[in-house]
Amino acid sequence: MRHTLVEAAWAAVRSPGPLRAFYERVRARRGAQVAAVATARKLAHLFWCLLVRQQDYAFGQPSLTRKKIRALELATGAPSRKGQVRPGHGARTKQIRDAERALATQAEQAYRRTIADWKAVGPAKAGAGVTPGRASQTPSKGKAARQTTSP
Repeated sequence: MRHTLVEAAWAAVRSPGPLRAFYERVRARRGAQVAAVATARKLAHLFWCLLVRQQDYAFGQPSLTRKKIRALELATGAPSRKGQVRPGHGARTKQIRDAERALATQAEQAYRRTIADWKAVGPAKAGAGVTPGRASQTPSKGKAARQTTSP
């Protein structure tokens, strides 16, 4: 299963989108192989969420999806529609594919901006270390590190 997910991750990082931006961010810190496995893990999580929530992938290319579904229909014995003028035939034109690709590139850039903003502010902290002067710091000016009297 891991091998299949990693192969899917390699394919996913070749096209524009948030997954490629994620891969490049991890690759800069950890290397290409580790980034591919991290992207594969993200894909597995994405697949699970999409299946459980019964949603479509927001950054998918609808014309590519239609083309793949039609290929599956033909492989299972659906009748051929050669010579027929069918609605939506222009869905596989270069202009529509380019528009879908531009949308995916825009989503990738939005992901990069989100990460850049997140790095500028820093991650949200939680727990005892949030409040300055509390458990995250050592006692200063002779204050005791623990309670001197019992409750």
